[in-house]
Amino acid sequence: MEEKLKLCIKTLGNYIKGKEQVIKITILTLLSEGHLLIEDIPGVGKTSLALGIAKVLNLSFGRIQCTPDLMPSDITGVSIFNKESGNFEFKKGPLFNNIVLMDEINRAMPKTQSALLEAMGEKQATVDGTTYKLPEPFFVIATQNPIEQIGTYPLPESQLDRFTSKAEIGYPDIESEIAIIRGKDTRERMNEIEPIISKEEVKEAINLCKKVYVSEKIGKYIVEIAWKTRKNKFFRYGLSVRGTEILTKLAKANAYIEGRDFLIPEDVIAVAPFVIPHRIIPDEKFESLSFQEVIKSLIGEVKPPA
Repeated sequence: MEEKLKLCIKTLGNYIKGKEQVIKITILTLLSEGHLLIEDIPGVGKTSLALGIAKVLNLSFGRIQCTPDLMPSDITGVSIFNKESGNFEFKKGPLFNNIVLMDEINRAMPKTQSALLEAMGEKQATVDGTTYKLPEPFFVIATQNPIEQIGTYPLPESQLDRFTSKAEIGYPDIESEIAIIRGKDTRERMNEIEPIISKEEVKEAINLCKKVYVSEKIGKYIVEIAWKTRKNKFFRYGLSVRGTEILTKLAKANAYIEGRDFLIPEDVIAVAPFVIPHRIIPDEKFESLSFQEVIKSLIGEVKPPA
């Protein structure tokens, strides 16, 4: 199964040039039953990434373009009265897909953003007092533009914490960009992608990730990294207990995709830069620092177990 997942990453890498790392972290986040936040400028392939993941994993895909007038019912769906039956019938919204792309999530009102909290945390949606289960697997990829702040509603800490990982796509390298402009439109080429894994195989892989063994020494290593962020002059608040749990889940997914049923320090090191930065609150004096680099430095100070 892990070989098929690696093939998914390689296949998408042919369409989204030079971005194998962000493709891998996207699949790892899905396998850990989490959600992904992509913070980047428009036009670097965020929508193509989400659509491509849905294609290779044979999962249903829904896209929501967030605007200030977007209402919760536009996401979850509405109950409509049927004159023939005399009953209200629930019409599902785009939230009821395996992969949901929330484009420019910070443009939606806080009320609409909060409608996602239950869905992301509980994998269910409540409409008019009735609770509906969301499909399995359920994976939200949200995007936001870090530059434009006019007319936006910054995500609160509770909402940010719902995202397992946060990543940037960035510009492709020169060779990759040349290949992009010389080829067909990336979105059009995405339609050519054939599924590599079935939905049932994805669900099986998610269950196998949960069974990856975490030794006491590795558990201690992860907690020591967390305490490095909690007792650091750069941060007012470090990684929470939930943060260490999520870091462990994502590391287990990395171990699985690398063909191991046990965790090693390299798994933790590989995913930490995508899990920790958006969960810490910097000290005001150090807000301009690159926390990716600070966290890499902190992890380097923790001695990994033999």
